[in-house]
Amino acid sequence: MGNRLTRLYTKTGDAGTTGLGDGSRVNKDHYRVEVMGDVDELNSIIGLLLTYEIPPYIDEELTRIQHDLFDLGAEVCIPGHIVIEEKRVQELESGLDSINANLSALKEFILPGGNRAAAICHHARTVCRRAERRLVSLSHHEMISPFAMQYINRLSDYLFVIAREINRHAHTPDVLWRSLKK
Repeated sequence: MGNRLTRLYTKTGDAGTTGLGDGSRVNKDHYRVEVMGDVDELNSIIGLLLTYEIPPYIDEELTRIQHDLFDLGAEVCIPGHIVIEEKRVQELESGLDSINANLSALKEFILPGGNRAAAICHHARTVCRRAERRLVSLSHHEMISPFAMQYINRLSDYLFVIAREINRHAHTPDVLWRSLKK
């Protein structure tokens, strides 16, 4: 870890650029900066979710995911840097399968909702999907680790399952979509 900031503002970004972890500067609307912003927003929403009463095993996993997202942000911030490994993608898949095994089979589309914590988790899922889209856009211009791409893709599915599990644990039914067309 480099030097800690003693001042939070540097004025170096006043002209619309920001520094990356390798010392290079890019515009604040650069693909990398967009991805970093979405990953940061996702991490913040998960932080909000963690302020609610949720099962301890979900709390632990979401805390781990917050650390993963910080690592993913570092990976995106430093071109060529790789932090997310295949093992972590596999762990996420295993956790997803484990939680999903306790849920009823999906026979209908589910709308975001249920209890408040589940709704926030659904919000996190949608921000995760946006981060994934932006990461894909970045990958069209620069090399991105396939494990980072896999991780963010699995994470949105995992957040969907966690939202359902939060509802199940709270004895709150998922909100089922129904067509209003007759």
